[in-house]
Amino acid sequence: MTARLRFSANLGFLWTELALPDAIRRAKAAGFQAVEFQWPYETDAGAMAEALRETGLPVLSLNTRKGNPGEFGLSALPDREEEAREAIEEAFAYADKVGAGAIHVMAGIASAGDVEPTQRTFDRSLHFACDLAERSGRTVLIEPLNARDAPGYVLRTIEQAATIVSRVDRPSLRILFDCYHVQIEGGDLLRRFQQHRARIGHIQFAAVPSRTEPDEGEVAYDRLLPLLVSEGWNGFFGAEYRPREGTDAGLGWKRRFEGHCDRGIAADNLMERECMHADG
Repeated sequence: MTARLRFSANLGFLWTELALPDAIRRAKAAGFQAVEFQWPYETDAGAMAEALRETGLPVLSLNTRKGNPGEFGLSALPDREEEAREAIEEAFAYADKVGAGAIHVMAGIASAGDVEPTQRTFDRSLHFACDLAERSGRTVLIEPLNARDAPGYVLRTIEQAATIVSRVDRPSLRILFDCYHVQIEGGDLLRRFQQHRARIGHIQFAAVPSRTEPDEGEVAYDRLLPLLVSEGWNGFFGAEYRPREGTDAGLGWKRRFEGHCDRGIAADNLMERECMHADG
């Protein structure tokens, strides 16, 4: 079985010293096959679109605004619902201009006693976002964030995300499976990916616990990522990590992963799996 690993550069983390249009060009030069953004709203969308046309890179996703400093989104906060809808509309409008395929709707931080109103508010926000997505052919993503990095975030585990996707029950709603967050919140990455595969719309990764290049720490991504492909994942893997000493200096992992030949375990038997070398 042959499998190709395709990587997307998250430009909220990589080449942050550059203006976003220049970071897009640098991602292309480094051999990434797609890009994704966090909060690109202060950058002129026309300049972004020009860099994307020049490089031919697709935009996988961007986030709704976080809100005020220290916040992690608005969409589940009962007293911020109008502001949350404005942020969702803003994200879709920007996505139209740059061709982004998905919107990550950020839930926000709520107190422990607000579970029911928070849940109802988040559901309404997601229905609103899905209405826009289904008119424009886009996907809505929700992402569990671990309690260490985002204390109090409404959505913490992959299981909670799966429950929300099932409850909201919209075809455009999917889970962003960030291996870094999922590993911190319970680990068992392969099994949990298998369990929730049908609901997953994007995958991201970074070293655990450092959140640096994926060539250190407790997750063997050189083995895990080919296994996820063998389990049916045919999308991109989003590199969302903090470089230790500059983005360019730390890209050795990418060359190794693209050339890595996985000799893994198939579902019921052992077999050799040959990986194709990615172009560039």
